[in-house]
Amino acid sequence: MPDNFRVGVAGLIHDHVWGMLRWWKEQDGAELVAAADPNAPLLEKIAGEFAVTHTYRSYQEMLDREELDILTVATDNAGTADIVEAAAAKRIHVVSEKPMAATLHQAQRMVDACRKASVELMINWPTAWSPAIQTVDRLVHEGAIGRVHKVKYLAAHQGPKEIGCTPYFYTWLYDADRNGAGALMDYCCYGSDFAAHWLGRPASVVGVSGTLVKEGFPVDDNAVILMKYPHAFGVAEASWTQQAPDGSANPSLFGSDGTLSVIGGRVRLAREQREPEFFDPDPPSPGRRNGAEYLVSCLRAGAPVEGMCSAETSLIAQEILQAGLESAREGREIRLS
Repeated sequence: MPDNFRVGVAGLIHDHVWGMLRWWKEQDGAELVAAADPNAPLLEKIAGEFAVTHTYRSYQEMLDREELDILTVATDNAGTADIVEAAAAKRIHVVSEKPMAATLHQAQRMVDACRKASVELMINWPTAWSPAIQTVDRLVHEGAIGRVHKVKYLAAHQGPKEIGCTPYFYTWLYDADRNGAGALMDYCCYGSDFAAHWLGRPASVVGVSGTLVKEGFPVDDNAVILMKYPHAFGVAEASWTQQAPDGSANPSLFGSDGTLSVIGGRVRLAREQREPEFFDPDPPSPGRRNGAEYLVSCLRAGAPVEGMCSAETSLIAQEILQAGLESAREGREIRLS
């Protein structure tokens, strides 16, 4: 185990990468040493803001010339699998931005490559580092609301371009081949990951998607995925046309003994014949404050990545997304074999 993990970055066109880079810059026992992206302005940005001087126009050249322990992947969804396979072949641990890929086949390739190489594969879901979500997760596992039978989550904003995403990012988000869909892939992924984490793999999936507001838009701007389990439902909603928050609970979890939800950053716990409790979330525990810290803590402890960011949970989320997309296209319920 190295005293100092050498970290490389493959791809700078997923805007989430800049937050991850700040985490790596502040992480004890890790050093940002190299970056690869075909866009020269982005290489100049990472050199200027993060003092990464070893920059490359291709990830293949970076992997050939650098000795890396961890690779952060932040390219388009369709390009992620190739990079992960190349990193795994060199026994490099990987953390990739959400969702796993553009297709289930690509996601499975990622899992297979990392398992074969015995390296960790972590998917960075930003929701995993939310203090409120972590508190909800703790309460669920403590049995605060009994057996969970419904999980619902809405991810929404005005649209990637409208909220200020860079052209490097929104260009591929608006490309169905590079993204996998539109809002369905980009934003139903969060609810799918929550359902996969708290409920597991569904028996069947129904999806609907459409371009409801943005005329002439190349991909869907709204989508809903319903997951059916033997004794539970999961609901993932996505919108790139919501002009303002509606102030409702999000996410909401319904159980045999009560309901858990997040409202305005606070946790609400409601149980029968009791007044609802509102409380501030617990601060994240050391090792779980962000994705860089969590991966390093797992590697130091020799422990696998678990929970929402694990490859296993994220693969189920990808299966839900693909089934939702197929259902929306074909107008039928998709049963998972």
